[in-house]
Amino acid sequence: QVQLLESGGGLVQPGGSLRLSCAASRFTLDYFAIGWFRQAPGREREGISCISSSGDSTSYADSVKGRFTISRDNRKNTVYLQMNNLTPEDTAVYYCAAGVYYSDSVYREPTKFHDWGQGTLVTVSE
Repeated sequence: QVQLLESGGGLVQPGGSLRLSCAASRFTLDYFAIGWFRQAPGREREGISCISSSGDSTSYADSVKGRFTISRDNRKNTVYLQMNNLTPEDTAVYYCAAGVYYSDSVYREPTKFHDWGQGTLVTVSE
């Protein structure tokens, strides 16, 4: 079982930026696609981005495209989500998850991801 730990959440003003990290312990992330998901209060979980195991392929939901960037550093066993131009609608708990394979649409299928972190809270507010 891959243990994932998200960090980097916090309170930020609208228009601000945050970088989330997803670090793994006990397992190397090299073999896994990693997805980022979020869940706002009272709303369903939303898949927002995914990166292939090599980092060569990435995909984004329309809601974050152009503002968020996913990347990975396999030497550090960590995946990142750079979030820019944040709005109050981005307020949510953000989760990363490991999956067996990558496709451009797999972030829409949470059941394809087998190990999840505990989440980190991002609050965008004045």
